[in-house]
Amino acid sequence: MPDRQAHALRMVAWELTRGCNLACRHCRAAAMAAIPPGELSTDECLALIDEIASFAQPTLILTGGEPLLRPDLFAIAQHATVRGLRAVAATNGTLLDAPAARSLVEAGVRRVSISLDGKDAASHDALRGVPGAFDGALRGIAAAREAGLPFQLNTTVTTENAGQLPDLFALAVRLGAAAHHIFLLVPTGRAADLRGLELDARRYESVLHWLADRYADSPIELRATCAPFFYRILRQRGIPTQARGCLAGQSFCFISHTGDVQPCGYFDLACGNVRTQPLRDIWEHAPLFRQLRDPAAYEGKCGACEFVRVCGGCRARAYEATGDPLAPEPLCAHVPRGFAD
Repeated sequence: MPDRQAHALRMVAWELTRGCNLACRHCRAAAMAAIPPGELSTDECLALIDEIASFAQPTLILTGGEPLLRPDLFAIAQHATVRGLRAVAATNGTLLDAPAARSLVEAGVRRVSISLDGKDAASHDALRGVPGAFDGALRGIAAAREAGLPFQLNTTVTTENAGQLPDLFALAVRLGAAAHHIFLLVPTGRAADLRGLELDARRYESVLHWLADRYADSPIELRATCAPFFYRILRQRGIPTQARGCLAGQSFCFISHTGDVQPCGYFDLACGNVRTQPLRDIWEHAPLFRQLRDPAAYEGKCGACEFVRVCGGCRARAYEATGDPLAPEPLCAHVPRGFAD
């Protein structure tokens, strides 16, 4: 069993609310307009930030749902900043107007991520479930730019928009994004209905090679999320990187709107709740986190893979497909040396 103390908490995605003004087909949270009961109160949020800061200094991703639906978002972000955490926010962009962008800057938010899943209104709005979402996201980007708030674009890739990636990357550069992050679909939450839109292993690999072709010379930061094979591909190409594939439970965790702690947002398996247990105890001692930190326990070709410590496979996708978080990643095309697939 690896040394648990070696796994510092470097990033926390915190679902402040499950309420949202959109109805995205790929939403891992199945967020809805009606805000569900039981969300952490402002006081609980501020106390949780104090606890996090007492043992770690992670980047804190304030997400949802749509976090701008919480009127205390700016107070939460400011408290995180005061306590030395790097606060960023993830939004669909449609509620990000000039006053909100200025308030985020004043609260110390370092960056916002805004999702664009299509190169135009027809393709983006079809996935987002609300007409006008594309134009609203562009207005939010303009507000961020005007306020001096750095922004990145996030794109969830499906069979419907994979062919648009060159156009979306060009759009990110043209809009002045600091980064373009590519998310490979994990069919959880509302996205469970999109299983037919997942890329197969061959096309998945092709998309990641396309990304690798642009990685070294890109004018903006490029990153693949929920696509751990990307870092195996970079190593195979001899492209230097210190990044690791699946971070779930390694240096990253997710906190839900009701305080449940999970390895990541797509990993629908609670390991504890911050209302009843200190986050540090959950992070350091939860059995699932300890399992995920032991690559020798990984099964099948993931366990036999020479890139297991670089990639690790998407543990959430393995769990969703098999019910076993240590099972082989179901969409990996790589066959390890000496392994009979």
